[in-house]
Amino acid sequence: MPRHRRRTSSDFESESETEIGTMKCLSCREDYESRDSGTCKECYEEASETEEELKREIDDLKAKVAFLRFWAPLDHHHHQRFSPCFTDVVLVAAADESGKPAANPVPVPAHKAVLASRSPVFRAMLENEMEESLSGTIKISDVSYDALRNFVNYLYTAEACLDELMACDLLVLAEKYQVKHLKTYCEKFMVSKLNWENSLLNYAFAHQHNAKNLLDAAMSLILDNMDKLSKREEYMELVERDPRLVVEIYEAYLSRQVNTAAPKDSSTKA
Repeated sequence: MPRHRRRTSSDFESESETEIGTMKCLSCREDYESRDSGTCKECYEEASETEEELKREIDDLKAKVAFLRFWAPLDHHHHQRFSPCFTDVVLVAAADESGKPAANPVPVPAHKAVLASRSPVFRAMLENEMEESLSGTIKISDVSYDALRNFVNYLYTAEACLDELMACDLLVLAEKYQVKHLKTYCEKFMVSKLNWENSLLNYAFAHQHNAKNLLDAAMSLILDNMDKLSKREEYMELVERDPRLVVEIYEAYLSRQVNTAAPKDSSTKA
């Protein structure tokens, strides 16, 4: 009988290299050596090239945005570049948020071309021989100077420094002048600040200003916390102020209860 050769450590090392020396690439599924850790050399190099190409494209887009950007006349960083003396229209807060006539309103300078390109409402005002077009002054009621200034600045820069109050003010202006991009911007911010305690107030606000994303997010929180919210002062005030909204909330709540109970009932009968 042939004698069995005693296995040495080199034999075990050779077997280990055979078993785990090659693996499948996660990208192209081709074999690769274990030292390449997860992907073959070709796929790794291709992925690196793609990443660099995307970075270059992003840099190009940023450069184009910076080039095309039209700085607001009140932007202090670019005050020398676009002096207010080149503007051809001013906006004024004719009445504050309480409805009282604004005392000595500070005008916010702007360019008709920018207003008309950002808002179909402004375009209609300025293209026709309306008072605003003839006088070069657009009076806006129920708004603070700070909100108006931020509103005009956004039309130039697509940027705004928001807190919860400013987001509400700008959303109202965006709805009134049909600036959809700003409305979406404010809604996203307000949704990020939602919690069960402020959900009722935000729901009523969203309902009033056709803010669907905020409306849906607030409703979801209300339904999740109905037991707590129905005992709060805000809920009682809403019942008195706008009972129609309360009916809508209860209809949605009852519908959820029915839909939740239905699977349980069917499983019980089975």
